[in-house]
Amino acid sequence: MLAAERRNEILTILREEGRVIVADLSKKYDVTEETIRRDLEKLENDGYAERTYGGAVLRGGEKDEVPFLMRKRENVEAKMRIATALSQMINDGDRIMLDASTTALFVAKQIRDKKNITVITNSIEILLELSDIPEWKVLSTGGSLRGRALSLLGYQAERMVDGFFVDKAIISCKGVDLNKGFTDSNELDAGIKKQMLNSATKRIMAVDNAKFDKLSFTQVVDFSGINLLATDKKLSEEWEARLAQSNVEILYTDE
Repeated sequence: MLAAERRNEILTILREEGRVIVADLSKKYDVTEETIRRDLEKLENDGYAERTYGGAVLRGGEKDEVPFLMRKRENVEAKMRIATALSQMINDGDRIMLDASTTALFVAKQIRDKKNITVITNSIEILLELSDIPEWKVLSTGGSLRGRALSLLGYQAERMVDGFFVDKAIISCKGVDLNKGFTDSNELDAGIKKQMLNSATKRIMAVDNAKFDKLSFTQVVDFSGINLLATDKKLSEEWEARLAQSNVEILYTDE
């Protein structure tokens, strides 16, 4: 395993458990404790962890968000299944909005063979991915660059989105909670996602199974704010009943 991959996994453990122990990680990855200390030092320097005696804890606040390039390597198989299923719902001539999530990027990769598509996005990665399709109309929201997330955010981005109406909006989020709905780690991220949903006829939330029963910092929308939820694994009866109560269609991609 490459050092970057190991650090990515350690950061995932930190996000889920809040702390890690050097000795445990050394055994888990079959490397020396000194190697693990260097990993934790790198995570601390990058602003994600705070080292403690014998381990590290997750640093609170916005800095605990995993960068886009690291998130892109998480749950890839699940995101690809979701993206493949959603790509089949996009027709030639559609106008769509895609947020700066990694799942939306996978959707963009899956629809490159479509014709006469209009895409509005706040994702730097999606803009680059679609930059070589001259027959498409690809619009950037503009706004302030959030480098860690490779996204464009803020008042200018939300105002631009507010001026358009599209067939479909496909977004993702950091957590899905039975009571609070769809949540994200940053108010500006939540703001642009909400505006994209408001501008679309078909409002699609694409979330892999790992996001359920997790509550992030701020609400994007409640369940009534979407038409369709796409996910990779069958949900519990409790979840299905909650979504049905809000007339949300569920698209399972593992069937």
